[in-house]
Formats: sequence, C-alpha cells, structure tokens
Amino acid sequence: MRLTGGEARGRRLKAPRGLLIRPTADRVREALFDILGARVPGSRFLDVYAGTGAVGCEALSRGAAQAVFLEQQRGALRLIRDNLGLGPWFSAAEILEGEACGSLADLARRGVRFDIVFLDPPYADPALPDALCLAARLLDPQGLLVLEHRTAAAVAGPEGGALLAVRSYRYGDTSLTVWRPGNEAGQS
Repeated sequence: MRLTGGEARGRRLKAPRGLLIRPTADRVREALFDILGARVPGSRFLDVYAGTGAVGCEALSRGAAQAVFLEQQRGALRLIRDNLGLGPWFSAAEILEGEACGSLADLARRGVRFDIVFLDPPYADPALPDALCLAARLLDPQGLLVLEHRTAAAVAGPEGGALLAVRSYRYGDTSLTVWRPGNEAGQS
C-alpha cells in the first residue's frame, strides 16, 4: 500500500497483519481522490471505519486541513498512528477509538461538521443504515459523503431525504457511491 498523491505520494503505508480489516485498494483510493478533486485541499475530512488510516492519510497528503479517524480495533488504531507518523500531518489528525455509530453520534453532539465523510464499513455490516444516517448529520451543507461497498450490494441512503445520491463508480467488486446532503442533513 502506497500513498497515491499529494506531498507524500509514493510513501509506503504499514499494512495489517492478522487483523480483520480490508484496506481500500490503491487504485480505488486514487479514484476516490480523483472524484473528490479540488474539494480536498483545506477540507475537514472524516474517515469512518478507518482501518489502516490510508484514506485519511491520503486526504492529508493531498492538502486536507484536518482528518478525523474513527476506528474500534486496537491493532488498527496502532496502524493509523504509525501511518500518520509517515508524514508531517500528525497535528492535523484526530483519532477516535470506538464503535462507528457511537462515535458519529458523539461528533454530532459536539456540533462537528465535515466537508467530506468517507465510510468503508465491513461488507454486510448490519449497522450501515444507522451509520449513514448519523454521518449525514455531520456533513457541511456543501459536503459529500462517499461509501465504499461491495458492487453486488444494493445500498440505499437513509430514509427521509437526509442524503441524495449523486453517482456510483464501479471498480470491479468494489464501488464508491457518492451522496450530498438532502433536506434533513445537518439537522440534529
């Protein structure tokens, strides 16, 4: 695994050994940042189900002002810290340990908002609908939410119009679905 762009392009990231995490492939990560384009520099970026932290580190390498990493596995938390140490961005990062829905709810209670929210949950995660709903509340009005998921899985946004689908991009067995805030996003 390597960073695919920005000031740290080409740096090798530490990968999981024996952990039950599925890092976002380099080509999918590169495609994600091609999709996000000029939205990344100066952005507030949230990496939910962060795993190795590769996506959030990529955002920082490409100029994000802040990246927050949500992860519950202790081994993965060590990987995130190690990977953040590969660049000069540690002070722009925050790592939150805990289950995704609980951490998202805590961020919403704190009134935190993000320009970009990226979710890469375990495939077939039963908490995904709740996580999407909670993540929608954290989006800035002009923000984007991107979900990485298995291509074969049909993914619906939260009920009530909190998120409006923009587009899905397919990369073999992996897809990225992009949403923007709907009429209820950002409301508590």
